[in-house]
Amino acid sequence: MTVHATPGRHVLADFRGVAAERLTDPAALQAQMIAAAQAAGAHVLSAHFHHFGEGAGVTGVVMLSESHISIHSWPEHRFAALDIFMCGAAQPELALACLQTALAPESVRVTTVARG
Repeated sequence: MTVHATPGRHVLADFRGVAAERLTDPAALQAQMIAAAQAAGAHVLSAHFHHFGEGAGVTGVVMLSESHISIHSWPEHRFAALDIFMCGAAQPELALACLQTALAPESVRVTTVARG
């Protein structure tokens, strides 16, 4: 078993300058977030995504054995807020890298918080 100094790491990321069409498709966002969780070594339990209508954003969460990944998107502002919390041996930074590749933001602001 891997032992960490804290039970988990919570990565908060602001993605700015994302193409609006990448922020309006709940099925695509769900698939990208599940792939990111798996790349981080996390185990997916379930997912729920909601689209707010034509031209509007998406809110979604992927529940993990190790915690969760969530997204809230505002295509009209070309902005997405991501929340990646993982404990144990899962590596949230790997999930972040996958999502950055998938969504191709012009800029990223990341805050990492040790939890526990």
